Amino acid sequence: MSAAENPLQFAWLEVTGLCNEFCTHCYADSSPKSTHGTMTAEDWLRVISELADMGVPDVQFIGGEPTLHPDLPKFIQHAYGLGLSVEVFSNMTHIRDLLWETFVECDVRLATSYYSDSAEDHDAVTKLRGSHKRTRANIEKALALGVPIRGGVVAVRKEQRVFEATQDLLSLGVETVGGDRMRAFGRGSSGAAPTIADLCGHCAHKKCAILPTGDVAPCVLGRFLNIGNVKNAPLFEIWGGSRISEVLADIRAVLGDGAQSCTPPQFLPMCGPCGPCVPSVAHCDPREAQSAATIGAPA
Repeated sequence: MSAAENPLQFAWLEVTGLCNEFCTHCYADSSPKSTHGTMTAEDWLRVISELADMGVPDVQFIGGEPTLHPDLPKFIQHAYGLGLSVEVFSNMTHIRDLLWETFVECDVRLATSYYSDSAEDHDAVTKLRGSHKRTRANIEKALALGVPIRGGVVAVRKEQRVFEATQDLLSLGVETVGGDRMRAFGRGSSGAAPTIADLCGHCAHKKCAILPTGDVAPCVLGRFLNIGNVKNAPLFEIWGGSRISEVLADIRAVLGDGAQSCTPPQFLPMCGPCGPCVPSVAHCDPREAQSAATIGAPA
């Protein structure tokens, strides 16, 4: 499939692997022991310019925890100045004053993960004491500043108050709340090697992820399927190269046309919650939704 047939419309920019939390299900295996990777600030600014030149309308800064990268305000300002729509996926525990100013000035949208209305329950997932208090307070601050924010509730633990987490977000004024199950990637795989069968089948379809090493992957979960590296070649060459056709063929051979629904809304900002992606359902694939057991919903 050529770049003309598969125009790039969205990119995850994973600017760091460093995170102040240690979530048990982290697909990127991020932690306080990780680093910002080998991509320099100049590398990221160049990649953002290349995305704009390719006509890509949307980018999402992710990590790790992207707010821990000292140059995130500069990256956002550069993207915004080039006409890109920006979303930042953050755990909302570490937001400096300069970042709040940048969010407002650059029309940034935010997204966050939220695990429970109970501080003890939420912190048990993040492994960071006080994370619930800080996340909830910063969600309130974002809403007060008029910064759009959406939430994703991932079911990680059996005893987790998933339904209550959703209701808590809605009560705060968060209008878009998605739900998902734990995925078998990173720490969520419990040591198992990732496989194409674990993906939704829509990887590399008009989207890609650029990792802290410069590696280009077909999506944030498909990081084991390397397409190229932006430190070695311009992104437009990578996106139009033979390797992406090989990856697409490999995915199609296993998953066909993929799930009817794309990646869960907590990962992809242009997707709103579809029918089965409500917080009380454990699956985002409509083909599985009819038989999916609800999680956390009251009897």
